[in-house]
Amino acid sequence: MSGDARKTAEKLAYLSGFGNEHSSEAVPGALPEGRNSPQRAPLGLYAEQLSGSAFTEPRANNRRSWLYRIRPSAAHPAFTRGGNGQLRTAPFNQTVPDPNRLRWNPLPEPGPGTDFLAGLWTLGGNGDATQRTGMAVHLYHANSSMERVFSDADGELLIVPERGGLLLRTEFGLLHAEPGHVALVPRGVRFRLELLDDSARGYVCENYGAPFQLPDLGPIGANGLANARDFMAPVAAYVDTEGPVEVVNKFCGNLWTATYDHSPLDVVAWHGNHVPYVYDLRRFNVIGTISYDHPDPSIFTVLTSPSDTPGLAGVDFVVFAPRWLVGEDTFRPPYFHRNVMSEYMGLIEGAYDAKAEGFVPGGGSLHNMMSAHGPDRETFERASAAELRPQKVDDGLAFMFETRWPLTLTPQAARAEHLQQGYDDVWQGLERHFRPLH
Repeated sequence: MSGDARKTAEKLAYLSGFGNEHSSEAVPGALPEGRNSPQRAPLGLYAEQLSGSAFTEPRANNRRSWLYRIRPSAAHPAFTRGGNGQLRTAPFNQTVPDPNRLRWNPLPEPGPGTDFLAGLWTLGGNGDATQRTGMAVHLYHANSSMERVFSDADGELLIVPERGGLLLRTEFGLLHAEPGHVALVPRGVRFRLELLDDSARGYVCENYGAPFQLPDLGPIGANGLANARDFMAPVAAYVDTEGPVEVVNKFCGNLWTATYDHSPLDVVAWHGNHVPYVYDLRRFNVIGTISYDHPDPSIFTVLTSPSDTPGLAGVDFVVFAPRWLVGEDTFRPPYFHRNVMSEYMGLIEGAYDAKAEGFVPGGGSLHNMMSAHGPDRETFERASAAELRPQKVDDGLAFMFETRWPLTLTPQAARAEHLQQGYDDVWQGLERHFRPLH
């Protein structure tokens, strides 16, 4: 909410490139030369490695960063259990997986003084966080900046703002995310989230599995979809304060809290590839048909978390960005579909071209595996009769978390007042048009 925070956010500089070996120092000479852990680190700092992968994973998959900080992370008191609020973690076993099509309105208004962490509300998920498999879908609605610092040992966080700008103060530096951007915070990275407007609302994918990476392009070639250089990593910026700071750690599904006597965001320099990013979804280079038919929505994949089966993702993050539709003799909205993958879809702005109404920004829909879905009756009738001129789709920004396993709801999502009733009705009235030739 602070004008100073917005001024800070709008002046940030970044390092460019997803998966790069970045390096940054807030004070000249803070990074050691020629080694990671010298006998005495420069400027009296402590050298510390943050490992986002096992040491012996293949080089292409290895994630780690070296941090040079005022105090080591080990210098903290014991953690004690805190309340989990409305945040839940896999395994999700309090309800049975639901084959029905489901859709929710946006979260209700939060109570006064609700920060990002208190405003997290879990819809559901799959897998097991303790086994580092699967994912969870959360929503957030906050009206207060965080004073405390948070880290997630269970998974990385993909934050998708829908309303209100965010300033993320991470161990690596600062990130600015507005609606239409996404912020990616790796597993274990500490951060504090400040609001740049009176309130903030959006979505979070908590990925327990393999870290997100850019998808392979295959026959597309060397370019297209999300370009690596459009992902922005922070430059080093440290906080050197003494005094009590609450630090919250999410570990195996529970929130644990400790009061430090200093800020843990005290990294003066760093280098590595286990780093946070911000990405502008409007920079996504959409690939599509220039002849006929509707390509599969995999062409809209921004990031993927691979599994042990090639091409079968633990979770894909997909964006339906502005694009031209030019297919000839083609039904242009998303086709009717039954999918082995499960799909949670959210809307950042505008309207979604497969649903004429009812699917609103801040809301979401869930189509679990093999549940039949597709355009509603009004959309089908309009698209079936439309004159097929080149059409620019630029009045909406929708996304999807697609996962290999069914999403099991939390009880709060299954019973939520903002769960829409009668969602099945959007497909009522799809008339019989079959006319046998003989």
